[in-house]
Amino acid sequence: MARPRSIDKVLVIARGPLGPFVLALAAMRRIRAAHPKAQISLLTTPPLEALGRACPYVDRVDPDGEPEGFGDWRALIGRLRAARFDRAYDLDGSAWTSRLFQLLRPFPPPWSGSAFGCALPHRNPARKSMHPLERHADQLKAAGIWPDAPTAPGAAPPPDASWIGARTLGPRAQPRPHVVLAPGPKAEADRGGWPIRAYGELAHALRVQGYDVVVIGGPDDASLAQAIQHRAQARDLTGRTDYAQVAALCARAALAIGADYGFLHLAAAAGAPTLALMAKSADPRRLAPRGHVAVLQADDLAQLGVAEVLRAAERLAPPLQKTM
Repeated sequence: MARPRSIDKVLVIARGPLGPFVLALAAMRRIRAAHPKAQISLLTTPPLEALGRACPYVDRVDPDGEPEGFGDWRALIGRLRAARFDRAYDLDGSAWTSRLFQLLRPFPPPWSGSAFGCALPHRNPARKSMHPLERHADQLKAAGIWPDAPTAPGAAPPPDASWIGARTLGPRAQPRPHVVLAPGPKAEADRGGWPIRAYGELAHALRVQGYDVVVIGGPDDASLAQAIQHRAQARDLTGRTDYAQVAALCARAALAIGADYGFLHLAAAAGAPTLALMAKSADPRRLAPRGHVAVLQADDLAQLGVAEVLRAAERLAPPLQKTM
């Protein structure tokens, strides 16, 4: 009887965007535990490279997960074939990864995912409606590496990126405890988010309470940070840090507040108490971060008062001026 093939080289595919990538960290942790001696390679995209390299669950990072032309695709397929992986975990479950699997034929690695014809299929018919944490848990259960995986709604453990504080220095330390604001692009006028004016008032109130305020986001959010700075003293880090540095900043934060779900997932995973502002039309069970998280909802976020947000924030992080 032939001995089972040892699993020495593992491929994990998690290409983002940011929120789904952060949620995939919980599955990566289980994959690392299941294959403690294997070399684990992560296929991702350039924006997530720094966070991937800081992650203790993987050994190598391939950031070229966005091939654009024939040459890029050919190079990627050649690289993956040459690596001769013993197992692949597709945590995206997307049309892109299904295409990648088919292009690796006729000899793809034993593949965990939803691609047609893969060796370790995730066949749950409800998989598309599951929260990513429960979906990944169910997928790894089907792959045989998490037999008792919790798959009931809300049962899977949240992602843990608290290691980022020890692995990444991040931006320079703040002189005082700080609160992170993640407004997101919807904070602009007429886009259905909490108004940037309100973020400015909130930033001022937090400053009065003794906190420094830091605004995070992508390069396109710089104008939002500048608008907040017109109303309150705040540090603008939009587009100036990679995700690993943002996570390190959040790991030291007293609180994170906002409506940018991607950054809030990262903040909560890094350990920051997190307040998510969500419209009533959004489903917190599917969209809100998990962990030390509170959700504040309103039919129209524009009508949500600063005082109400501040009260919710104070339940997570009391004012410093009252505790000093």
